[in-house]
Amino acid sequence: MEEQDDLVVRAAKLLQELGGSTRGADIRVDKKIPIGGGLGGGSSNAATTLVALNCLWDTGLSTDQLAEAGLTLGADVPVFVRGFAAWGEGVGEQLEPVKLPEDWNLLIYPNVPVATAQVFNAPALERATPRVTLDDFRQGRCRNDCEPVVRQICPEVAAALDWLNTRAKARLSGTGASVFAAFPERDQSARLLRELPAKWQGFVAKGCNRSPLMERLALEKG
Repeated sequence: MEEQDDLVVRAAKLLQELGGSTRGADIRVDKKIPIGGGLGGGSSNAATTLVALNCLWDTGLSTDQLAEAGLTLGADVPVFVRGFAAWGEGVGEQLEPVKLPEDWNLLIYPNVPVATAQVFNAPALERATPRVTLDDFRQGRCRNDCEPVVRQICPEVAAALDWLNTRAKARLSGTGASVFAAFPERDQSARLLRELPAKWQGFVAKGCNRSPLMERLALEKG
């Protein structure tokens, strides 16, 4: 990837422009989640860059301004900028805070990336699904329209979903390629992780309703 295409670099340069800052920064990304896994890694990196440099450079942009700027970098950047669990509408910028169970999630990456553009451009993608509300979601009256398409174009993701579905309620993360299941206790997800076929990557992650970055900034502001 060229430097100018990296979301972290683009976010820093965007903040320089919007905040009128001439300051710089040395940024190191220690990436632990798989590329192309559908877990929002690039977007969260961009959001962290915007929020952290806004503080370090003292550019004074509001959270609303940062979220608006983040939307130009990616549809899911605003939710990471705001740093809370949310129900999203529009293209991802209309966010309603929600409080979810902070479950322990088993995530599986079947070592095959899925291109979002390929899924969105697929003729088989359902494009007439009625609007889903937050209440629909809470009652389980919703589905991921991308899943049938991803199953068709990526058999390895389909295999991971099928494997996990025999043990828990499996879900596709966005357009994939990662799949996941939530458990109330860490031991449950860790036990299943030990059964994971060696051909796939997996890890356990705890859900949180508030970003650790926001918690840290709140502590520093005192």
